[in-house]
Amino acid sequence: MARKPRIEFEGGFYHVITRGNQKQKIFRDEQDFLKYLKILGDYKERYGFSLYAYVLMQNHVHLLMQMGEIPLSKILQGINQCYTMYFNRRYRTVGHLFQGRYKSILCDKDEYLLTLVRYLHYNPLRAKFARLPEEYRWSSHREYTNLARDRIVDTTLVLEIFADDLARARRLYRKYMEEEATVFNEDLYKTVDQRILGGEAFVDRVMRRT
Repeated sequence: MARKPRIEFEGGFYHVITRGNQKQKIFRDEQDFLKYLKILGDYKERYGFSLYAYVLMQNHVHLLMQMGEIPLSKILQGINQCYTMYFNRRYRTVGHLFQGRYKSILCDKDEYLLTLVRYLHYNPLRAKFARLPEEYRWSSHREYTNLARDRIVDTTLVLEIFADDLARARRLYRKYMEEEATVFNEDLYKTVDQRILGGEAFVDRVMRRT
């Protein structure tokens, strides 16, 4: 069965998952993680998309992105190609580093933004890489709690959901993260047509627009 075309438009809010080819590791040490974040930050500055959360795991990446004028496909192609060139040069390998087709889910931001941010930041805990979100260095959780030195995430929109005062918003965000997360993988992959996450009204708006 032929793959259905991606749904891409300006303002679209996406949960993007990029995996290593044949589940191979795409990050082997600290330098690799830092290089990917540098590339991600450079492309964000160049193409003007919003980045609300990320988590880098050993063999895959999750991103929450909202598009500007530049299509998601062009942005991801550039990021993946740039990092692959770095990786192959450093480790003297050839060929594809990433699984051929990244997964992108167009999401209802009003309904799922907070849920997805927490879902991404809990990934290292589910994988047993950390006991608390702040213990894992390679996610945007540390930016939300003011622990990160380098900042590439647009935290304002999420924090303003909790409070207008920044210090109070961060406290309430941490409290939200400390609450038991009841969202499981299947809840966030119950998509319509494997491409859209949202209620009936949201899906209808997307279909009319595309």
